[in-house]
Amino acid sequence: MEKKTLIEVLALTGTYLQQHANQKRSDSKALKVLNNTFFEEFEDVIKTEHSSNAWFTEDNVRLALSGISYALRKEKLEKWLKKYPGIPIEVSNAKTIGVVMAGNIPMVGFHDLVSVLVSGHKLLGRLSTKDERLMKLFTRLLVHIEPDIEPRIEFSDEYLNKTDAIIATGSNNTGRYFEYYFKNIPHIIRKNRNGIAVLTGDETENDLQKLGADIFNYFGLGCRNVTKLYLPDGFPPEKIMKTFDSFSQLAEHHKYGNNLNYNRTLYLMNNEKFFDNGAVILKESMDIASPVGVVNFEKYADLNKLNNQLSALKEQIQCIVSIDKRIEGSIKPGESQMPEMWDYADGIDTLIFLKEIV
Repeated sequence: MEKKTLIEVLALTGTYLQQHANQKRSDSKALKVLNNTFFEEFEDVIKTEHSSNAWFTEDNVRLALSGISYALRKEKLEKWLKKYPGIPIEVSNAKTIGVVMAGNIPMVGFHDLVSVLVSGHKLLGRLSTKDERLMKLFTRLLVHIEPDIEPRIEFSDEYLNKTDAIIATGSNNTGRYFEYYFKNIPHIIRKNRNGIAVLTGDETENDLQKLGADIFNYFGLGCRNVTKLYLPDGFPPEKIMKTFDSFSQLAEHHKYGNNLNYNRTLYLMNNEKFFDNGAVILKESMDIASPVGVVNFEKYADLNKLNNQLSALKEQIQCIVSIDKRIEGSIKPGESQMPEMWDYADGIDTLIFLKEIV
């Protein structure tokens, strides 16, 4: 399939999904047939997905669809693929790419699926049981728009041992297993990473509210969620906790609330110091990753030293949120869950990897 055609298919898919993100059905001719076939089914899945996976609330599913529709805008797809003149590859060179998808946030495997499609290869995917319905429905939508895609996407519950290459996402434990099992074929193995934020003390209340979204969207379960704050010396932790009061409704979610209560009890039993506003715990720690309901923080005195420290920890960091442009590669508060197609997980260019498998 030509690159131009696939861009048009993906752009139409993004336009369709934007309706569900905005909860507003479009009357446009371009979407009429798709809406007649898919709209009610999509809405049903969006509203009931929490019954299969309690973390996938309606708000979180719509948030994920909003991010996907944003990434699939035509101009963004053209900008993304412009730097890969050899893609899609020739049909005669197409291989089968196994993709093991995670299920921590809704449709987290979308980027890998689209990357394999635009590369010209065939996808053999293994879905997470936590995120099957949305991904299968998304795939059906793609195939309905462009039937030629159908032979290039297959899902399997078996081990992906008949593949030419592997892209797998999981925990540190499963990552070690993947590395051993797929050691003899080209692979990308992703392990645990998290987002961090470096505060300067000059943040506005709006900046801090947006940072709260970077922390609490998807209950903090995404690899791009901020789990660790670096606070300048003299910055009162109570200030950030006051901002976090606006996210108090999270504690009403039973799974989040249970995790919060468990960690609070654990810290109290161990006589550990922490800040607690009833919705989140802020705890001083050297760790990047934090449990659900907990945000770690660490103080710093010198920005240059902090940059060096972060460089040494880059294998644990997915993204950095900061208003300070001196923090290399940082993004603005509120942007962590709206990655572009060229914002590759773990900093590994998936399309270059796929292009070289011939």
